[in-house]
Amino acid sequence: MPGSGSRTKQVISASRRTDIPAFYMDWFMESLSRGFFEVENPYSRTLLTIPVNPDNTHTLVFWSKNFGPFIQGGYGEKLTSMGYHLFFNFTINSDHPILEPHVPELSQRLKQLTFLCDRFDSKAITWRFDPICHYQVDKGREQNNLSDVQEIAEHAARAGIGRCVTSFVDLYTKVLARTGPDFSLVDIPRERKINLILSMENLLLPLGIRLFLCCEKEILMHLPKNSTVAKAACIPSQDLIKLFGQGISRAQDRGQRKNQGCGCGLSRDIGSYRFHPCYHNCLFCYANPREPRGYGHD
Repeated sequence: MPGSGSRTKQVISASRRTDIPAFYMDWFMESLSRGFFEVENPYSRTLLTIPVNPDNTHTLVFWSKNFGPFIQGGYGEKLTSMGYHLFFNFTINSDHPILEPHVPELSQRLKQLTFLCDRFDSKAITWRFDPICHYQVDKGREQNNLSDVQEIAEHAARAGIGRCVTSFVDLYTKVLARTGPDFSLVDIPRERKINLILSMENLLLPLGIRLFLCCEKEILMHLPKNSTVAKAACIPSQDLIKLFGQGISRAQDRGQRKNQGCGCGLSRDIGSYRFHPCYHNCLFCYANPREPRGYGHD
């Protein structure tokens, strides 16, 4: 808990709703220079104003599949020189042009991971392999996107990464609407999911990486008692306190999927589904519309 008389600071999530480091860092920096973010509530569409400065903000948590623009623009250095603490959720999945058509090649993403670890401390970075997808092409044999897990894990371990977060694809209606007879996502049985998670655990543990599950409460409940796999907190309040000191709430974020096993701490998400569309066009993404967007943005 914050000390007596201290002020609780906010954690800024940038963002679950889009990929700000890949597409919207100019907007992000302009908002910081104004001293506030204008954020649309995704349900009521009312605009909220979130004041932000180094005194009222404990940590900026960035989520991305492509930190290339963030790195090339020197934004991390600019933000730390302004007095902000940074934490990174970096999703690195296997190369897969159908599932993730507009992310950089794996080799580029691994170089980005190394850079972030060297520059900003590997303890402030979580590797997300998310989501695990099983699928069929032309109603053929079942396939998955796990082909590069070992390569990614070995590279992440060499870079000093100690956490991996994963989950299984959620087959939302709009996700299923993007598929058809030539390509379909498959929801595998629970027992197969458990065995797969235990296999990932056995791969990662010798490398010094602990596995966490995001919103997979049912699977966690059925893992063996000796398993080290734990509930994920992608906004990890305890880790942020260890890294950057006291000053934030330890409460869980009730706005997330707590009943499904989300362990995230409180944060203010400053992205927008409508005003900040993501152009990665990942087939499984809950933030995308039913139809894919054209690549590029104004």
